[in-house]
Amino acid sequence: MRDSVAQRVISKRENVTSKRKTQGEPQYETVISKIRRLGQERLGLMTSWAWYDDPKRLAFTLSRYKFVAKMLSGRKQVLEVGCADAFGTRIVCQEVNKLTAIDFDPVFVEDVNMRMSSKWPFTCLAHDMLAGPVPGKFDGVFALDVLEHITPKKEATFLENLTASLTPHGVAIIGMPSLESQRYASKFSRAGHVNCKSMPDLKKTMERYFINVFMFSMSDEVVHTGYHKMAHYLMALCCERR
Repeated sequence: MRDSVAQRVISKRENVTSKRKTQGEPQYETVISKIRRLGQERLGLMTSWAWYDDPKRLAFTLSRYKFVAKMLSGRKQVLEVGCADAFGTRIVCQEVNKLTAIDFDPVFVEDVNMRMSSKWPFTCLAHDMLAGPVPGKFDGVFALDVLEHITPKKEATFLENLTASLTPHGVAIIGMPSLESQRYASKFSRAGHVNCKSMPDLKKTMERYFINVFMFSMSDEVVHTGYHKMAHYLMALCCERR
């Protein structure tokens, strides 16, 4: 009975919204009419959960994608490894020529392709980086919140396959929660984290594959070069593949 009443309220609200015109400034009516025609954008599987469970976490995630977008701006072919629901991927699409996103889980890939926008298209495929490199060559590759899920025994395989797809002068960006942050992380955030690193350890790891590695810290949504032991998140910007 309660569900039936709720459905009638929602239906009535949607019906009123679909007919009503804004009483505000004229440009808002243009926005509303376009959205009514195109349909509202939808969050992905992971971002929907974040918005429900801890809304501020969505801001942190999108700020990481903004950093990647600016660092890879102008790149011709970019690869995202471990895209999950790829909600933030569109931010990188704004700055690069072509983007391919992969995830080993077909559930996420299906969700991404169902929500794909004709205005911001990219290729999304199911691929396990531990099984081999992605075919083709890319002048930029990034992986956010992925390496900490790769066991230390499989880390070398993952990074070798990731770098194998890069052109000689390609750029890689690896982002992960800092080891120091884990004592403050939620149970959900820590789930699956089997390989978090401190900044010196992440830098040393990436220097096995790149001549130049530049390290950045993040505290919430702010990127900085401050004291790494107080950073919640780490970014390694890697150039000149070995």
